Amino acid sequence: MKPLLILLTLVVLILVFFNSRLFGQHAGETGPAAIPSLAHNPYQHYPVYRGDDLGVAYSPAKTTIKVWSPAAEGMKLFLYKSPTGSDRIEAVTCTREPGGVWSAVLNGEHKDLYYTFSAKIKGRWGEEHPDPYTKAVGVNGKRGQIIDLRETDPPGWDQDRAPELKNMTDAVIYELHVRDLSVSPGSGIANKGKFPGLTETGTVNSHGQPTGLDHIAGLGVTHIHLLPVFDFATVDESKPEIPQYNWGYDPLHYSVPEGSYATRADDGKVRIREFKQMVQELHRNGLRVVMDVVYNHTAHTGHSNFDQLVPGYYYRQWEKDGSYSNASGCGNETASDREMVRKLIIESVTYWVTEYHIDGFRFDLMAIHDIETMNQVSAALHAIKPDILIYGEGWTAGDSPLPEEHRALKKFANRLNRIAVFSDDIRDGIKGSVFDDHSTGFASGNAEMTEQVKFGIVASGSHPQIDYSKVKYSSAPYTNSPEGAINYVSCHDNHTLYDKLKVSRPDADEGTIRKMHALANTIVLTSQGIPFLHAGVEMKRTKGGEHNSYNKPDSVNRIDWEWLYENKDLVDYYRQMIALRKAHPAFRMPDAGMVSEKLRFLATEDTHLIAYQISDHANGDPWKNILVVFNGSGKTKQVTIPKGTWRYALRDQQFYPDLPEVSLQAEVAPFSALILFQP
Repeated sequence: MKPLLILLTLVVLILVFFNSRLFGQHAGETGPAAIPSLAHNPYQHYPVYRGDDLGVAYSPAKTTIKVWSPAAEGMKLFLYKSPTGSDRIEAVTCTREPGGVWSAVLNGEHKDLYYTFSAKIKGRWGEEHPDPYTKAVGVNGKRGQIIDLRETDPPGWDQDRAPELKNMTDAVIYELHVRDLSVSPGSGIANKGKFPGLTETGTVNSHGQPTGLDHIAGLGVTHIHLLPVFDFATVDESKPEIPQYNWGYDPLHYSVPEGSYATRADDGKVRIREFKQMVQELHRNGLRVVMDVVYNHTAHTGHSNFDQLVPGYYYRQWEKDGSYSNASGCGNETASDREMVRKLIIESVTYWVTEYHIDGFRFDLMAIHDIETMNQVSAALHAIKPDILIYGEGWTAGDSPLPEEHRALKKFANRLNRIAVFSDDIRDGIKGSVFDDHSTGFASGNAEMTEQVKFGIVASGSHPQIDYSKVKYSSAPYTNSPEGAINYVSCHDNHTLYDKLKVSRPDADEGTIRKMHALANTIVLTSQGIPFLHAGVEMKRTKGGEHNSYNKPDSVNRIDWEWLYENKDLVDYYRQMIALRKAHPAFRMPDAGMVSEKLRFLATEDTHLIAYQISDHANGDPWKNILVVFNGSGKTKQVTIPKGTWRYALRDQQFYPDLPEVSLQAEVAPFSALILFQP
């Protein structure tokens, strides 16, 4: 019998090996086919549920709630009258179904009741939690809620349409935190810190200048990027009277709006209705809406609904000891390469688009996700909304078991399908490293950053005039087209632009800082790619030098609308720069080949100068030729210009000055931009 047993064992091992190899294949993935973390994860025997009905399916006659928990030996659903408290109505024993699913069928009307699940795993009943697919919750997300979603639609919701967007490079993104916008006493906004605050029009500061929505719409941006507005964990929704603050990068429920931004958090319908009203009003005012999403980790690990329902499955572990990995820097990282995690992410983002009419997504720490998942996300979203905008951070906060070649890293952006990445190259090239207070960039006098800024100007793509050996962070191009690059100089992370310039150039007076400030985003707004602005940057937003304000009080984070008056000339400059970009498609070329052909850098012996010409009515521009010159020094510079007669569009931060035409040579003021054109 022994030889037979040995033979059978060998056969089984061979079959397991080939099964594992097959399990690791992903249709449509570019590059290496098998992801080792999939091939060797201990949960691969769990069934994959292919249905699209997880969560609550409500009707007046019958409500069905399904949850995926293949590890469970039993499942109970508990019904409650209220979002908190001990008013349990019923305990329902769930039925096991194929695919690792448990379901509860509730006959009759159960609308507005609250629910939780508890799974029995290894002989023990776990904590009560809503399911990961819940679409409505009560206060602090402790219980899910059964609702009729159609009751949350505002009047005219079925007629709501986003403003037109022809090309991704036509976008001008404005990154905003909901509470920051309105919480200042001088905002003139009644619903401070709430979704409805973004719907109010006619609001003004003490000088009668438009604030809030009117200001943003008047600035000319096309997209409002909202910092996390899904349900997050750190703000206690039951105490709205107490000032509380967090950016929201601590997910609790991925497919539910945050309750602290609603006028009521106890009734799950209120936050949904007010979120929709906000989107509807932004669309009416010519603004598209981008959600900042954080599918890369959860606020809790062992006590999350993920781990309570399927221990270990939703998170990555280190193979050597089984410990949870932490590429997010927040205690865990989700395993997007596992089929049911990928399914959750895809179904969540498509739900935000179909139910809430969202126009784009920014993926936090996107490189924690695998390339295949991100490409499937893109395919699903573009099938619903072809002009959707998708972008993310092409890095992680720590190491991951996911092999580097499978991560959605910036350097692999050319393997991502219609997904853009943030350019830290142009960011730090313009102002200096975000990790070094004393580091300076081109706009603050550092001539060593010139080539890095030029790389950003061509949208981090291939261009014959870029010396990639001088680009500090990237030794090769990483975008296939300008639509793949998000150009920015500041965001919610790190110092504001003004604070960074102040701390890195303590020798500079206020007037010089202002010039550097304007120059920095002039570079962003004239570069190829997609420009991204931090809310309030147009009015020299400051956080008093704080570089990590994620949980700091309103006094640090809020937008002070009096800054509008104090910096009205700078605000007007930003408005006109945005208008200039929108009026001239030469700054918004959608094709890498067009950029290489039409944009040519001029030779300058001075490394404090960057000069380039965009030629031949590029991208259908009404101007035949455009000359752009940046002076990153504190001295006036002379630049030799191409032959012919040129007109001024911008000189020393003044638009269309009444100046004579110029030829042969032009003067560029300290820390400023010069834009000339031939009509």
